[in-house]
Order: sequence, then structure tokens, then C-alpha cells
Amino acid sequence: MAEVKILLAEDHLVVRNGIKLLLDSQQDFQVIGDVNNGREVLDLLDNGLAVDVIITDIGMQEVDGLQLIREVSERYPHIKVLVLTMLDCDQHVARAFEYGAKGYLIKNVGAEEMLFAIQHVMRGGRYLCEELSMGFIEKAIVRNNNQPVNLDPTELDLTSRELEVLELLGEGYTNLEISKKLFLSKRTVEGHRQNLIDKTKSKNTPALIKFAVQNGLIH
Repeated sequence: MAEVKILLAEDHLVVRNGIKLLLDSQQDFQVIGDVNNGREVLDLLDNGLAVDVIITDIGMQEVDGLQLIREVSERYPHIKVLVLTMLDCDQHVARAFEYGAKGYLIKNVGAEEMLFAIQHVMRGGRYLCEELSMGFIEKAIVRNNNQPVNLDPTELDLTSRELEVLELLGEGYTNLEISKKLFLSKRTVEGHRQNLIDKTKSKNTPALIKFAVQNGLIH
């Protein structure tokens, strides 16, 4: 890979100097400019500065990171923009990629991951840092666990009688009351209830009812 020319946009001098020090220590990277805000980036580009990658924060004065991404993508589509910020909310991540960013990192990212991200976007890829990626996955898992599955009763091998008992349990009837409504012995109803608990792998009757509601077996 040819030497990558990098322009930094970061309004915190200490952070900017730290990033510059890291990148300049790499044989394949050259920081050709470091500025305070997006306006200075656009001025340099308009004056003909040749850049491969822009690393930008989001929250800056003058032209902020999101506006910078949009303008660079429209006016200089060959330049890759990589976000490096403390802002980790879903909205900022989505908006950055929508506007044309090629990567999104948060500032506690490790040096190796940052260097990999730059190389990856230079090869034509897009990159979301590991911490944010895992956060999205964890949120998806929580959403999926909270959503009803709407199982087909045949998948659990429930009999029509067991479904009747389940429906009445869901309505709050006791074993004795169910036995009277279905003309069964109390012991038979108790057997059906235990079969339902076993087949659905529930811990007890309340857990059975919760499972049945979440999976569309009762309403």
C-alpha cells in the first residue's frame, strides 16, 4: 500500500497531538495536516491539498463533523472520512454513515484497531469499532428476547386438552375450577398442568403463563 496521507480534524489539542504522534510513527501513514474544525479542512481541500483519509471528531465549532462528512462526500468523493469521537449514540453513528463516512470509532479505541480501521477503509471497506458493534448486537439480542415468537402448538406437541387447560390457567382458574369446567378429575388437570410445564421447560405455573402469552399460545 502506498503511503496514506491523513488530515486530522480535532478541536482538543492534546488528543490531536496524541493521534498525530501515533500515526506518524507508522511507516505507511503521513499526517499532512491537523486542524481545529471542519471549516479549516474544507479550506485546505479547496486550496488543493491532496488527502487520502480525513479523521474527524463530530462535535466541533464552525463546521462540525457530520456537516464535514456530507460536504467531503459530495465534493471530494475519493477521500475516505473516518470518525473518531466520544459520541457513541445510535443516531450519530447512523447519520455519519448515511452522510458518507467510511468508518466510526470511539476515542477509547485501541491503537491497533485504529490503524486497522484506516487500512480497511483504504482498501474500500467500511468499519465500525468493536465496542459499538458489540453494543448493537447486545441490543438486538435483548429486543429478540422480548419479542413474541408465536410458536405453533404442534412444535411443542401440545394436545387439544392441554391447550384447553392452558387457556383456563391463563384466565386465572384454579385446578379445581378447571376440573369442574372440563368435567375432569382434579388429579387429571394437575397432570395436564405438569405436562405443560415440562413441555415448555417452565419453572412453575406463572412462568408457564408468561411463556404462553409471549409465544402466542394464549391471549
